Amino acid sequence: MVPFPERLKAARIAKGFKQREAAEYLQITTRSYQQYEGGVRRPSFEALAALAVYLNVTADYLLGLSDTPQSTQGDGL
Repeated sequence: MVPFPERLKAARIAKGFKQREAAEYLQITTRSYQQYEGGVRRPSFEALAALAVYLNVTADYLLGLSDTPQSTQGDGL
């Protein structure tokens, strides 16, 4: 299972977003976001859902429960 920080970083880079942009979307500091990617801190359920929407991936993908980034069932979340 791929750890959350690695999936989060890879999904952000694949979309071409900067850490600062992701932090602004979540309305948190850039440092707090960096701690998500560094594995120092974990997002709340609400932040996890927001990240999945922002990065256009499923929460299961970010959590390493699925290797498929997008939902195959309708509109996802």
